Amino acid sequence: MEDAHAPVVFVHGLWLHADSWATWVDAFKEAGYSATAPGWPGDGATVADTRQRPEAVAGHGLDDVVNHYATVIAALETKPIVIGHSFGGLIVQRLLGQNLAAAAVAIDPAPPKGVLFLPLSALRVASVAMRNPANRGRAVSLSRGQFRYGFGNALSAAESDDLYERWTIPSPGRPLFEAAAANLSPRSPAKVDTGNSTRGPLLLTAGGKDHTVPAAISRQTLRLYHGSTAVTDYLDFPDRGHSLTIDSGWREIADGVLSWLKSRSL
Repeated sequence: MEDAHAPVVFVHGLWLHADSWATWVDAFKEAGYSATAPGWPGDGATVADTRQRPEAVAGHGLDDVVNHYATVIAALETKPIVIGHSFGGLIVQRLLGQNLAAAAVAIDPAPPKGVLFLPLSALRVASVAMRNPANRGRAVSLSRGQFRYGFGNALSAAESDDLYERWTIPSPGRPLFEAAAANLSPRSPAKVDTGNSTRGPLLLTAGGKDHTVPAAISRQTLRLYHGSTAVTDYLDFPDRGHSLTIDSGWREIADGVLSWLKSRSL
C-alpha cells in the first residue's frame, strides 16, 4: 500500500551525525511516513567513521549542503517534507524557498540573511570556529565543555556528556563564516526566499533555553516571512535547549511536529 503522506527527509546541523535522527525516523515511520536522514557531504556512514576522517567534511559551505540535499530530493518520486535542526533548519528553509519541498520544519534554525541581532550566547558558540580565520577551510570539533554550553545546558551534566560521546562529529567551519557575513553579501548562501508565496507550509520552532539559537533568533526569522502569504507557523518550547532533538525529551518535540503536520493535512 502506498504511503498516505509525503516522504520525510531529516537534515542535521553542525556537530551532530545524521544517525542522531534515528529515533525520529522510527517515530515518523510508525506514524505512516517514509523517512530518511542522509548526512552532509563528506559525512561518514557512522559517527566513528566521520571522526576518523575530518578532512572529508572540511571546506563544505551552505551551497554545497543545499545542492547535496537537492540531489537527494530529486531522486524521490514526490516532493518531501524536510525537517532540519540548527543549520539543518536553515538548509530546509532554502529548499522550501526554492519549491523543492512540500513543507518544512525548521527546529531552532540557524539565522538566515536578514537576522540582524545575535545574542551573546550565539556569538560565543559561533566563536568556536570563527576565532581562527583558517577554520573557514577546516573541520571543527567541539570540546565536551563547548557542547555542554551550546547544546546540553538544559540537561544534567551526565546526559550532556553521554550525548556528546554518542553523536558529535567534526563539521565544516565554513557555514558559520557564511552566516556571520550574510548581511554584508548580496549573494549570501544564507539568503532564503522568505517572500515566496507559492511555497508549502513552514513551521519554525524556538527553545527558550537554547544558547546556540536563542528564541530571539527564531522570532526574528519569523518576522522575515511577513511578506509571504504562504503558511508560516511558530512553536515555542520554553524549557528546552539546543539538544531538544536528541535528548531524553525528544519525543515532545517530535510529537509537536507530527501534530503540526496533521493540522496542515501533510
